[in-house]
Amino acid sequence: MAEKGLFQTSDLVPLLAERGVHLSREQVFRLVTQPPQRLSMDTFAALCDVLGCTPNDLIEVVAVAEQVAKTASAGRRPAGGAPAGPRRTTIRRPEGL
Repeated sequence: MAEKGLFQTSDLVPLLAERGVHLSREQVFRLVTQPPQRLSMDTFAALCDVLGCTPNDLIEVVAVAEQVAKTASAGRRPAGGAPAGPRRTTIRRPEGL
């Protein structure tokens, strides 16, 4: 943004509007200051046009290796979700029999 002379997030509002993307000042502020969870392709294309950059300049892909904790019973449950193996049951007989 600074390379284009844009030093406030509100400077983007009219530039995006010229390209058919109508966002509030608050929405543009969040878009610039926080990584968005979702972003329309129209908004993304307009940002690239305004800033004179490519999508690769705006997105950094980071691969994160996530370890999954394994337990002793992992993978041993039948499709119904009940635990495998014997299950202790108490049989109660009705009184008077």
